[in-house]
Amino acid sequence: MSAIKAHNYDVIVSTSISEELNNYFKDKGEQYSKVFVLVDDNTIQHCYPRLAATVDLFKDAELIEIEHGEENKTIDICVQVWSTLGERGADRKSLLVNVGGGVIGDMGGFIASTFKRGIDFVNIPTTLLSQVDASVGGKLGIDLNHLKNEIGVFNNPQGVFVDTSFLDTLDPKQVRSGFAEIIKHGLIADAKYWETIKMVDHTDVNQLSVLVDKSINIKNDVVLADPFEKGLRKTLNFGHTIGHAIETHFLETEDMLLHGEAIAIGMICEAYLSHKVAGLSKEALDEITNFTLAVFGKVSVTSAPIDAILGLMQHDKKNEKGVLKFSLLSAIGKCEINQEVSSEQIQASLDYYNSAIQ
Repeated sequence: MSAIKAHNYDVIVSTSISEELNNYFKDKGEQYSKVFVLVDDNTIQHCYPRLAATVDLFKDAELIEIEHGEENKTIDICVQVWSTLGERGADRKSLLVNVGGGVIGDMGGFIASTFKRGIDFVNIPTTLLSQVDASVGGKLGIDLNHLKNEIGVFNNPQGVFVDTSFLDTLDPKQVRSGFAEIIKHGLIADAKYWETIKMVDHTDVNQLSVLVDKSINIKNDVVLADPFEKGLRKTLNFGHTIGHAIETHFLETEDMLLHGEAIAIGMICEAYLSHKVAGLSKEALDEITNFTLAVFGKVSVTSAPIDAILGLMQHDKKNEKGVLKFSLLSAIGKCEINQEVSSEQIQASLDYYNSAIQ
């Protein structure tokens, strides 16, 4: 077990967090009038029963279930949950425990932060993606008009409890999706970690679980230095400017991509831009491209019109006065923020990706 000191809360990482949860709620549970647990249709089947059987506070908690998936991260679902909380007598002394992946953590935290001007919440991330990414940072929100995280707030949970044994419940695509964020952490912050990542069997959750603690620490160090994304924290967006646009474009198609699958494409495209704009060597570009394709395979994005991708990218929160701003690599382990990129260069990066998968 390890305890990572985030901003005003701890991230507890363990292979079984029931004891830690019982200790936490033993000290703080009595201060809450009611406890609600937000789950989706996956976590209520695969994860919540483990907790309900071993965590004392959950025996009297009230469950709220929603459907899984990014397509449900909307204001309509928030309204349903707010209404349910109100109907079941939630007050400002209630606690919301979010058990699930990134959608549950983002949306559940947003719901808690806005219900009656804010109630406490605790996050228990159950996917690799949510454990290494959403577990730290205080970014909460929902999608609007299919734009990712368009509405949201910065607010921290009371605590985060990461149980790596939940990785056993994931299908291989979900595990691989989370691995994209681990790759990103090495690329932007730690060349030595990148070398470790390349040696890991990404299909083995036991090997991946060892990386969870390191990735959380990397993100936590960045967030502690820049909690509101004024500078250094922008480096965490490497691969996400193009990746989010691709994810959004395919969200309501038969070719819908998981977050990590889209970010993998975004990292290859933005590694190309890094080579052209920020000084990343051709050797490093080839290394990133070859490794990422070996993990994620070849997904064609030729059906994504450049105008549509550029239109979606205009909503990226790093942009200033309509100018597209990227976080790009000058070397593996080193990331530069506020890099201006033209639409022609973005088109070239998509062309590079499509040529790489031929």
